[in-house]
Amino acid sequence: MPKVTTSLKKRAFSGNLREEIDAWSRWRTLESSTAFSEKSLAETLDGGQAFRWKPIDKGVWEGIWNRSVVRVQLGKSGDLQWRCPVALEKGASVEIRNYFGTGQGYEAIIDHLPWQSDAIIRSAIKEWRGLRILRQPLGEALFCFLCSSNKQIVQIKQICENAAQRFGEKIIGQYHSLPDWKTLQEIPEKELRLCKAGYRARYIKQTAEILANEPDFLDDLDALPYPEASEKLRRLPGVGEKIADCVLLFGAGRMEAFPVDVWIQKSMKRQYGLTDWNREQIAQFGRIHFGSFAGLAQQFLFAGERRKK
Repeated sequence: MPKVTTSLKKRAFSGNLREEIDAWSRWRTLESSTAFSEKSLAETLDGGQAFRWKPIDKGVWEGIWNRSVVRVQLGKSGDLQWRCPVALEKGASVEIRNYFGTGQGYEAIIDHLPWQSDAIIRSAIKEWRGLRILRQPLGEALFCFLCSSNKQIVQIKQICENAAQRFGEKIIGQYHSLPDWKTLQEIPEKELRLCKAGYRARYIKQTAEILANEPDFLDDLDALPYPEASEKLRRLPGVGEKIADCVLLFGAGRMEAFPVDVWIQKSMKRQYGLTDWNREQIAQFGRIHFGSFAGLAQQFLFAGERRKK
């Protein structure tokens, strides 16, 4: 009997399971200039846009979205390099380009911002050169930002990881996807609370039930002008203007969205003199002043204000 057990263990260790967990592809360079610095890459991945990235080695980050598991780093020339488990290689390069939004040249994106006439945003662009907006799956962005209310980034990450491990599908090895909305609709609220979601579990459960009854709810946002898309999202429990803007910016690529949280409120009051303005007024100012890429300007200002703390 001991011999049989040892043999089985050896086969499991050296067979497909070991290959799934340990076999990573070689490092490859993303086929597009990203202009990242180590500082701006870290802020892009760990600054509150997405919540499933973590540093695993010096300069190396590991992230998960949909059924993608990816590691990235900056090469010696400053280009973004990536690798993934060999079993997930098919189509990975397209997924990564879409996720990092490298289809449009970085300089062309920056030229949409009023950096020539606005010294504040010009200075922020210089400090955070390479910072960009990630294009996350819309359903995942909605889930993550429903978990974000009154939570710090590290806490949001923990809720997301708990939900993935408890209710998400296994991707490969120890990696799990976030549960989709159909799955979330079937999970009792008390079990969602075990993910440390607190009162947000109620919003997640109620939103899942709405999406179950309106299966095209999220898909329909693409066809709506920004104001109508924002208004529709705010029909969901727990979704106010800021969360709606975060979901539209980071999950739907609506670059005109300008989320206003406490950091942006401080920045706009301190740097633009909007002392007596409420969050809705500041958001409106941001969309008008910064134009079609207001969301990117928001990230530059957000990064700077957090760093000052």
